[in-house]
Amino acid sequence: MITVFNRKELIITMEMSRQAQVRDILSQNGIDYTVKTTNPETAPILGDRRARTGSFGINPDYSYEYKIYVHKKDYEKAAALIK
Repeated sequence: MITVFNRKELIITMEMSRQAQVRDILSQNGIDYTVKTTNPETAPILGDRRARTGSFGINPDYSYEYKIYVHKKDYEKAAALIK
């Protein structure tokens, strides 16, 4: 089981295709992972920036940030597999 205390950040990407590729590689090799998805356009302190400025000019392919975490013991193997 992956928890906040035993995980290590493997990759941060804003590309949906890249995060899907990494997740497929990890699954095929039996490595457990966790994905944290955030929308940088919504800052908890400043509120929803898109509500004030709209979404004109924002590339929807890069509207989310994906952080993929693996167990610390699996980090070296996972890092080598996704290179």
